[in-house]
Amino acid sequence: MLLEQIHSNAEEAKALAKFSDQVIHIAVALDKLATRLWHHASNLPANATEMSNVDEDSSDPEESEEDALEEFIRNHVFKAGKLRNYTLPKPNRVVGKKTFLGIEVVNPSIGMACAAVASNLDRFMSYKLFGTCPDDWDLAQKLMISGCDPLHRRRCFSRTPPNYTKPMPSSSFLWTQPRDVNMLWSHYKCKDYQCLLSNQTGNKRGFFKCSDCFDLSKRGWEAPASESEESAELNIDQVLALKPGEIRVGLDFGPSTGSFAALMRERNVTVATATLNLGAPFNEVIALRGLLPLYISVGSRLPFFDSTLDMVHSSLFLDGWVGVELLQFVLFDWDRVLRPRGCSGWTGASARRET
Repeated sequence: MLLEQIHSNAEEAKALAKFSDQVIHIAVALDKLATRLWHHASNLPANATEMSNVDEDSSDPEESEEDALEEFIRNHVFKAGKLRNYTLPKPNRVVGKKTFLGIEVVNPSIGMACAAVASNLDRFMSYKLFGTCPDDWDLAQKLMISGCDPLHRRRCFSRTPPNYTKPMPSSSFLWTQPRDVNMLWSHYKCKDYQCLLSNQTGNKRGFFKCSDCFDLSKRGWEAPASESEESAELNIDQVLALKPGEIRVGLDFGPSTGSFAALMRERNVTVATATLNLGAPFNEVIALRGLLPLYISVGSRLPFFDSTLDMVHSSLFLDGWVGVELLQFVLFDWDRVLRPRGCSGWTGASARRET
C-alpha cells in the first residue's frame, strides 16, 4: 500500500514538472513576442497608433512566435488596402488543385523588414487600381535599400517617357550616347544627359560613384596592364585568355552603365550588370545600350541558380564601406552562383583606365 502511494506521488510530481516546463516555455515565448511587438509598434506613424484589440489566441501554444508576429504585422501595421490584399494567399484558378509547381496557393513574397518602413510602404501601395502608376521609383528604391525586398508588385501601368523613340540599331548602340527623350528625369538632379558629363556640374550631378561612367568614350579594362612585373592587374583579354572559350555568361556587380558588359559582348560573352540608380539613370542607360540591367540591392540574394555563372566581376563596390559580416554573405553568394573553376575579380577606380 505504501509503495503504491509513493508510486502515485512520483507520477503526479512528473506531471506537475512537465506542466511547469510548458508554462515556462509559453511565458518565455510571450515575453519575446511582446518585446518584438513593442519594437514594431514604436515605429508606427503618428496617425496609426490606434489599433484594434488583438483577438484571443486559441491556437496551439507551441505555435512559433514568428508566425504570430507575421500575422500581427499583416493585420495591424500595414494600412493600405491594396497592400493587405497583396499579402493574402492567392489560390489557383481551380481551387484545391495543385499546379505544376506542386502548390495550391501562391503566397506573394514580402520581406519582414517592410514592417520597419510601414508608412513608406503604405505610400507605395496607395495608387489608382488599373491606372497609371505614380512616378515614385525613388520611393521604391528607398524601400529596397531599407530591406523591404522583394518589393511588392502593383496592378497599375508603368509610367514611361512621353516621347520615347525606337532603340538605335544594333551596329551602333553599345557606344552611342542615349537620347534624352528615352528617359524620365523627374527624380534626378540632372535633367539631360549632357549634365551627367559636364565638368561644370561637378558635385551638383547627384552621384559620385563611378563619376565618369556616363562618358561612353572611355573604354576601361582594355588598357594594357602595368609594365611592372609585380602588377596584379589584368585587362579583359588577359582574363579571357586564362580560360579560353570557357567564359560565356557572367555578372558585373557595382555602380556602372554597362561598359564592362559592352566590352564583353564584343567578345561574345553575355554579362548582366547589377546596380541601383544611385542619383543617376544607371539602369536606363544600360538598357538603352542593348545590355541587361539587373536592378537589385546589395541585401538581395542573387537571382541565379547554383553553379550557373562562369564569372562574377565587381567594380567600385568592395571599396571599404562594407562590413565584414555583410561582405561574407555577399562573397558566399557569389561563390554559390559561380560554377566550379569559375572566375571572380574586383577592380577599383585605378583599374578603370582609358585606352
